[in-house]
Amino acid sequence: MDGRPIGTDGDVREIVERYARMLFRLAYARTRNRMDAEDICQEAILKLVARNPAFKGEEHRKAWLIRTTLNLSANLRRGRSRDVPLAEDVPSEDAHTSALSEALSALPGRDRAVLHLFYYVGMTAEEIGRALRRRPSTVRAQLTRARRRLKDIIEGGSADV
Repeated sequence: MDGRPIGTDGDVREIVERYARMLFRLAYARTRNRMDAEDICQEAILKLVARNPAFKGEEHRKAWLIRTTLNLSANLRRGRSRDVPLAEDVPSEDAHTSALSEALSALPGRDRAVLHLFYYVGMTAEEIGRALRRRPSTVRAQLTRARRRLKDIIEGGSADV
């Protein structure tokens, strides 16, 4: 895919293969609920297929999908009075990873999002900025604050959110 409109089932399959895992992980990082993350991932891809926009390139398509996933996650969170994951929604992990997951869960969603995009998706501050419609310097500042908050939580302090 080179950013051109979606034309065939093969194009849709290629988009799913390329982006579904990333979108699911991003949605899960925001919602902490496996079923909600699956729904959001599917909805983001369905929106892409239904609207079938032409993009300037593949990076633009990726940014659109990320932005749509974040918006859908935010819409879901706004629609709930509390966002508490069920025990079976949390993936089984070793103690170290579980502690990190708990610390990440204690961060506000905007902090989890930039950390996830930077460390798990491997995007640069410039790419995150384009996807979130923020200046790269703003993204770098958010990353610094998010890292500091995460460190405070892990060391037993407060996140000072």
